[in-house]
Amino acid sequence: MLQQTKTRLPHWMKTPLPCGSDYSRLKNLIIQQKLHTICVSGNCPNKGECWSAGTATFMILGEKCTRDCKFCQVITLKPDAVDYEEPQRLADTIKFMKHCVITSVARDELPDGGAGFWAMTIRKVKEVNPNTTMEVLIPDFRRGTKALDLIIQESPEIISHNIESVRRLNPVIRSMSRYEHSLELLNYVSFKNIRTKSGLMVGLGETKEEVFESMDDLIKAGVSVLTIGQYLQPTQMHIPVTEYVHPDVFEEYRQKGFEKGFIYVESGPNVRSSYHSERHIRH
Repeated sequence: MLQQTKTRLPHWMKTPLPCGSDYSRLKNLIIQQKLHTICVSGNCPNKGECWSAGTATFMILGEKCTRDCKFCQVITLKPDAVDYEEPQRLADTIKFMKHCVITSVARDELPDGGAGFWAMTIRKVKEVNPNTTMEVLIPDFRRGTKALDLIIQESPEIISHNIESVRRLNPVIRSMSRYEHSLELLNYVSFKNIRTKSGLMVGLGETKEEVFESMDDLIKAGVSVLTIGQYLQPTQMHIPVTEYVHPDVFEEYRQKGFEKGFIYVESGPNVRSSYHSERHIRH
């Protein structure tokens, strides 16, 4: 069992409590439409800020994942049957948004890994909301390029896939995923002339040099947007935090990312992959 003695978070990790009418409206809408969000399933520290601004990262294909990554709070269980009415409910919920982010659990039990359902969802959201921009944060599907082509042909503004951590630590924290496979996926998407984005967590025992090496790997793969945030241990069953990285180091990572050629870098203690996602399209 992975364990960590509970410690107080440093002052720079504090976030305001959720509140306000806009927050409540979005929360109630998500409940009414029987939708899932990574904001809740992943216990995101920015939920209050984002929901109060009318944005959320919706999670399709249920809330039960077929993988057991050691950093992730999403539950690992046999998934429920695919809900083919979900795309319409999601599209209706997104109507008041100028920008949306969609992600999903891994569905390795499905013949296409869920890629066909992904394509159907993107298509329905665009049909109902033609003026809403979209980022899709996809799993690797483990099905080669055919699954990716189903997503690419629907032309979301950004296709995102996270490498999650530096090369050395990937085998420790990611279940059934490979660092090189993620780079190949990102390179394939960027070659199709779609803006690609990736993110990684720090505070897992990596060195600065390893973070810089991952930046180089992502640049070579054609990634143009990078997010870097602090890893937080969801439960004592997950991999422990080794360090709460100081904001000055996150700023160093941000500056280095621009130097290496990323067009946008979001780097900070509370940054998550979809944080301020609407900005990543404008730049």
